[in-house]
Amino acid sequence: MTSRSSKAAAFSMDDFAQALAEHDYAFQIGQTVRGKPFDYTNDGAYIDIGGKSAAFLPLAEAGLQPVHDLATSLPLQEEHEFLVIGDQNAEGQVTLSIRRLEMRVLWDRLTEMQADGESFQVRVTGLNKGGVTVDVQGLRGFVPRSHLQQREDLEQLKGTTLTVNILEIDQQRNKLVLSQRLASRSSQVTAFEIGQLVSGQVTGIKPFGLFVDLSGATGLLHIKEISQTFIKSLDDLFQVGETIQAVIVDLDQARGRISLSTKVLEKRAGEMLEHKAEVMAEASDRATRYQEKLQPDSE
Repeated sequence: MTSRSSKAAAFSMDDFAQALAEHDYAFQIGQTVRGKPFDYTNDGAYIDIGGKSAAFLPLAEAGLQPVHDLATSLPLQEEHEFLVIGDQNAEGQVTLSIRRLEMRVLWDRLTEMQADGESFQVRVTGLNKGGVTVDVQGLRGFVPRSHLQQREDLEQLKGTTLTVNILEIDQQRNKLVLSQRLASRSSQVTAFEIGQLVSGQVTGIKPFGLFVDLSGATGLLHIKEISQTFIKSLDDLFQVGETIQAVIVDLDQARGRISLSTKVLEKRAGEMLEHKAEVMAEASDRATRYQEKLQPDSE
């Protein structure tokens, strides 16, 4: 029977070093880890992440917004998620960040908001000749002057809150361009629905179609949506200032666009060219028939 002392002698220093290496933790930059703070300093906090040495969270990396009291935002022994941003030093200590982890999540959320055309509020923090800078939950955004509702005396906007949509987003270049005007158009679009018959005034005639004022919102009646028959010239058919009726066939909230059609009001091809007044007079009944076609078949 082997004695306990013999077993102890058989476990050499080399065996101990190998066992330690097997249980060591290798942390890499960009890795997400979980840990618990166990001590504060004036510059940050020490975090236990299971390594052979404590990790360090600099105060500047404690959050997207400035953190003044770590004890409140990061209580001792309360588990939290961190991002590794610095390799292990000679003592095996790595540097952590909450700020960059929150930033990564925020960029992803903003990308989703752009795709959904979602509006949100930001605070104006500064200005320059080109527009204003804003705070977006800790990220810096920019609203060009051309995309502000108030384009003069920008000094008055400092410290105020704007409702905006995302115009351009590029995480790699840390670029976030916003638009107050787009948010305003987007909110107007939500007041309409596809299939709705609307009445508006022609405000512009272009080779590709008509711009129609819908009580403050702008709709586009594309030349291909006017009639089932080819139209050579819109100037012969419409005049700026005249009132027309049309059906909404598409809404793009993200871009604040309202697409109109009079083609769907035609009973036969070419009616809008030959009997426009009759089509307009019967627009309500004709639109009802079109709306019925949009409804799913009842069983």
